Amino acid sequence: MAEPPSVAAPAWEFHLPLSAADLLRSDGPSQYAVQEVLPVKELRGQLAGFRAGFRTQGALAILQHFDTLYSILHHFSSVEDAVKEDALELMLKVVTNHSSTLTAILDSADLAPSARALHCNALKMNCYALVQLAEAFETEPNKSSLVGLDAKKKSKKGQGTGFLWEEERQPVLQLLTQLLQLDLHRLWTSSIVEEEFVSLMTGCCYHILENPGIGHQKHRPTREAAIHLLGVALRRYNHMLSATLKVTQMLQHFEHVAPVFVEAVSVWIKEYGMKGIVGELLREIGQKCPQEMARDASGAKGYASFLTELAEQAPAIVLANMSVLLHHLDGESYGMRNAILAAMAEALLQVLNGEQLEDAARGTRDQFLDTLQAHTCDVSGFVRSRVLQLFTRIVQQKALPLTRFQAVVCLAVSRLQDKSVTVVKNAIQLLAAFLSNNPFSCKLSSTDLTELLHKERQKLQEMRDKRRTAAAAVIPPEEEWEAMLPELQATVKSCLGSRLQGEEAGDLQMGDPAQVSDGIVQRLRKSSYKDAVLLAQGAVRCLQGVEPFASCSRMEEEDEEDFLLHLLRTLYTGSQPEGAQEPTDGAENTEGDEHGVEEQPSSELAKQEMLVQYLQDAYNFSVKITEALSLISRMMYESSVSVVQEAIEFFVIVSQFGIPQAVLGVRRMLPLIWSKEPGIREAVLNAYRRLYLNPSGGSERARAQSLVQSLSLLMVDASLATVQCLGEIISEFVQKDEIKPAVVQLLWGRFTEKSQCSALERHAAVMLLGMMASGKPEIVGSNLDVLVTVGLDERAHENYRLAREVCNAISKIANGHQPALGKSGVPFRLPQSHLLFEHLSEAISTGFAGSSPHWIPFTETAIALIYRLAEGPEEICARVLQRCSQQALEKLGESEGAEAEPGSSPAGGAGDSGPVEALLLTHLVSLAGDVALQQLVHLELAVSAELRRRRILGEEQETKERAGAKKPGAKVRSTANETTMEMELGLVGASAEDNEAELIRGICETELLDGKQLLSAFIPLVLKICNNPGHYSDPALSAAAALALGKFCMISAEFCDAHLRLFFTMMEKSTLSSVRANLMIAAGDLAIRFPNQVEPWTPHLYSRLRDPCQRVRRTAALVMTHLILKDMVRVKGQVSEMATLLLDPEEEIVALARNFFSELSGKDNAVYNLLPDIISRLSDPDSGIEEQPFRTIMRQLFSYITKDKQTESLVEKLCQRFRTARTERQHHDLAFCLTLLPLTDRGLRKMQDNFDCFGDKLQDPAIYSCFQAVLGRLRRSCTKPEVKTLVEEFEQKLQKCHSRGLDSLAETPKESKCPGSSSRPAAHTAKRTARSSRRQRQPDSSFVTPKPRISRVHRKASKQKAYVVFSSDEENSPEEAELMEEETPSKTTPISRASVRRAH
Repeated sequence: MAEPPSVAAPAWEFHLPLSAADLLRSDGPSQYAVQEVLPVKELRGQLAGFRAGFRTQGALAILQHFDTLYSILHHFSSVEDAVKEDALELMLKVVTNHSSTLTAILDSADLAPSARALHCNALKMNCYALVQLAEAFETEPNKSSLVGLDAKKKSKKGQGTGFLWEEERQPVLQLLTQLLQLDLHRLWTSSIVEEEFVSLMTGCCYHILENPGIGHQKHRPTREAAIHLLGVALRRYNHMLSATLKVTQMLQHFEHVAPVFVEAVSVWIKEYGMKGIVGELLREIGQKCPQEMARDASGAKGYASFLTELAEQAPAIVLANMSVLLHHLDGESYGMRNAILAAMAEALLQVLNGEQLEDAARGTRDQFLDTLQAHTCDVSGFVRSRVLQLFTRIVQQKALPLTRFQAVVCLAVSRLQDKSVTVVKNAIQLLAAFLSNNPFSCKLSSTDLTELLHKERQKLQEMRDKRRTAAAAVIPPEEEWEAMLPELQATVKSCLGSRLQGEEAGDLQMGDPAQVSDGIVQRLRKSSYKDAVLLAQGAVRCLQGVEPFASCSRMEEEDEEDFLLHLLRTLYTGSQPEGAQEPTDGAENTEGDEHGVEEQPSSELAKQEMLVQYLQDAYNFSVKITEALSLISRMMYESSVSVVQEAIEFFVIVSQFGIPQAVLGVRRMLPLIWSKEPGIREAVLNAYRRLYLNPSGGSERARAQSLVQSLSLLMVDASLATVQCLGEIISEFVQKDEIKPAVVQLLWGRFTEKSQCSALERHAAVMLLGMMASGKPEIVGSNLDVLVTVGLDERAHENYRLAREVCNAISKIANGHQPALGKSGVPFRLPQSHLLFEHLSEAISTGFAGSSPHWIPFTETAIALIYRLAEGPEEICARVLQRCSQQALEKLGESEGAEAEPGSSPAGGAGDSGPVEALLLTHLVSLAGDVALQQLVHLELAVSAELRRRRILGEEQETKERAGAKKPGAKVRSTANETTMEMELGLVGASAEDNEAELIRGICETELLDGKQLLSAFIPLVLKICNNPGHYSDPALSAAAALALGKFCMISAEFCDAHLRLFFTMMEKSTLSSVRANLMIAAGDLAIRFPNQVEPWTPHLYSRLRDPCQRVRRTAALVMTHLILKDMVRVKGQVSEMATLLLDPEEEIVALARNFFSELSGKDNAVYNLLPDIISRLSDPDSGIEEQPFRTIMRQLFSYITKDKQTESLVEKLCQRFRTARTERQHHDLAFCLTLLPLTDRGLRKMQDNFDCFGDKLQDPAIYSCFQAVLGRLRRSCTKPEVKTLVEEFEQKLQKCHSRGLDSLAETPKESKCPGSSSRPAAHTAKRTARSSRRQRQPDSSFVTPKPRISRVHRKASKQKAYVVFSSDEENSPEEAELMEEETPSKTTPISRASVRRAH
């Protein structure tokens, strides 16, 4: 471009306006003002004129054409896109040209004032026009969307016009940055660039940074350009104050800018050296009012995010300015507290880390750690959780001093009981981090550490004793003298006061002075102070001319006591002249030698002390982790999925450190494999995969041996439930091919005894093979002969446990031959002549007369296996029954013959035959019961399925034959007739299913227990044993007979109905807990199979929940949970018995009760519907539930009330119950229940509407405090002013009634002075209460429990009882049913069944 011609300096000056409208006004001729806003249609031509002027005049053309640019900005929304884009393109060229021109002008030494003013005006005009165009383009797309248009839409828009503003922003910002890097100060007369110009240039950057999408990766070049422009302004144009205010303002109003400004600050520090900006920003944030911060949640969030990320990028600079932020730790904004604590943690990790810290830095570190520890008890759960997360990072990066280890571990363990789920989760993570990064040992068994610590402590004590003895031998004489001086002074006074001193001293023989001196010293060392003093006195009189006694004789003017003490000190401390010096020198040399020798033992003692302290810390850590184990193990069944997952992960980590209690946690997580939550189930699988499937090191066989050994140890003493859960896990692993073939081969080797192993290991091998067969039945199916010949050979009777597990493993074969869903394949059956059934029959018969306790479990499994796999299983079992019955008859006959022999002792015969008879009968009735139950299952499942399969095959064959019989020329039937026939065929199919079910039912009812059948022969024996518990008192026999009775009752409804009274009498009155538990299980099965027959006996099922035996209560809880949740038992007010289990002394039963109510709460409004009846029964004084236990139960139950409508309804009904309650205890219980409800403003209005129901009870302080607690909680949670007003009004009303009640109580003694004055009001009040109760029951009849029918005999007694009456579906009499014939419960409303229920 040619050199532009010179332009005369204008007489005016261009002032940057605060708003565009200011340019239309002028304060005088020296200020520029826009002369005319051009119409839109003229803008294109005027812009062309500006372009032409730019070619001739360069950047100074703006002085004549500024009005054109201003007009474009003024009409920006209505100007054509082409004109706007041309204007932006032209201004970019103009400013670029001006920048180049200014480079040369500003470099010249002599800049004329006119040229300076000319270019200053042109610069301000050009920059103003360019910046305003940029802001106009930036604002325009946001009119359609406040957060910016979608990128795809913008791209499409750009493709249509050839212009995309997002691509033009970066060049504009870079051009402005280039311009600011010039020495623009010379264009202003004062050499200071005016603040308005800097604000103009930087304002464009801030405007662009306000775009919510600026933080995206695709906008990174634009973001960096804006950051660099601001950096230049900060460094060259004193933009610090304005930037500080603008950044803090944007942080307050725009959530997305926090990471952007953190990036900006990092660039400003590193590339522009502007470290001071951090201090200014932190000081500005620190000056914010904490109260305002609490109200402005959005602003606090922005500041908190900025502080947190800034501390990560520049921790040292933030640390230097931390003091200005500390007062926010006492503010109400938990976000700010979190941010400041996170900044402290970053400082600890990156700055205050290491052992080489100075004292000041060490003190700061300790202060920060103290602050973090204190905030683990913050009022906000978010802060407590965040602090635990920060400590987790600190521990993981090994930045926590060892002196803090134990304190932080204790804090983490205490947070395990936090009410916040997130806090608990992070506490578990922190403890896991402590374990993974502990400095003590890879094995943290407290038992091992205790032994080692005791051993090392003893060693340390021995070293200390040894050193103390050595130290005592080299004590300096001066120290010994100081120790004996008090006693020696007393002795000298005593001797000087005695008159016999001369005589005693004269008796001593004075010889050589050296010997006398040695004698005195020896007496002092032997603590013979009196002899030493007397000898010294005699020596002074007799040896006055000899040293040291002569030298002392010159001290006659001194006190005699001081003289003697000085003499003794001189002799003892070895300060004698000449002759006596040599022994002292020898002693000193010896002392020096010993001191040199002690250097090394001293260092060894220090090492031993460090070792003991190390072991003590390790032991304390292990104890805390063990304490945490018990807490975390209980969290595995929490409702929070994340907490359960963290607990599982924690036990996996603990197991790797050899803590013995970890095995309990690993077993406890097993039942979670049945969880409905996929995340929990997968967590359990991953835990066992890491613990057992991934052994490290060694060959494949070594890893297989490690896996088998670990799983075998896990199964030692495992319960049936544990084995089932472990089986599900192993089956899952097998299906996914995660268990190698080498493991299966090793298990077969152990089972066949090819590999040496113990009996327990062999037993575990069979169990593991059975578990694997659940996933792949061919594992067992391909080795069936091996299982039969090895596990069920002639030695089977020696180990029935192993034989039973073999049967369980073989039963898995049937799983592999089940037909696919929707197909009817031939069932897998083995012929009766198969070796398996011969061995099973032989094993059962051989051990029938034996005394093995495992024969009955084995027989039960063997009979089930026969019915599952054999063709005609009833024939095989009939033969087994006959053989065993024959054995029983023979053995009983032999015992009777032995008793009848002459000369035999009757007592001895009774003692020998009694146990034998009981054992045989126990085995016989148990076997008969097993056969009866399996025959029923066989009919209901196998035979019924086979009938269905054959019918379907027949129908398919008939359909094929009918289709083949049709000829092409046959007359086609009408569509109506075909439809009718199809409907008839459908009815025939449904009828056939009903006929099959009726056939099976008829066989069970009429044939199985018919007198002609084998099973019927055992019924009289079972009934006789059950009816004569006194004669058949053997516990095992009674339990077996009771269980057999339950199994026989499962077969026939008629038989069941006839013997239910005997059944429940035994369950109620048997003295054997095993009988009651067995019958409870059988009752659950009967309730499912014959619900109509069992329904009248439901109260007796509930009564077992209060059984004195823990085993029976647990069984009853399991059975009732199953029945209630499956809707097989009517849920009545008696469900309160389940609620009482929440107070059971056994933790396992309490867990069952909690699980029951948790599951029940998921069924619509079940808990809500039952709460009234439960409160009614448990608040009754006759229920035996005290006030505090009642509150414990209610806290658990009310936790399931979460819906507002339920809360409102319960508020109303509980308030109305105050009128029908009779005792003070019931009033207290109702008031307490109100405190447990999550009250809302609508609930408060319900309470206010029913104020008359409880207003007269408010004089009771306990009731009044409950209502106060309700209002206090509502006041804290509500935010609406009208609700607060309502709360205050209601509180005043409560206070008024409470004060009035107290005043009336104070006046009562005065009124009682009048005779008869108290009785009439009392009677009147009682009548009024009764009338109000009757009036209240009428409108609330749907909520009132119907009165039970009570006989006249008990009516009088029942009137004395006070009940809080609630509604329920059906109410039972509170009187216990007598188990007499005439009072046997009759059948009530039948329970219809949608389908035939089969026994399981």
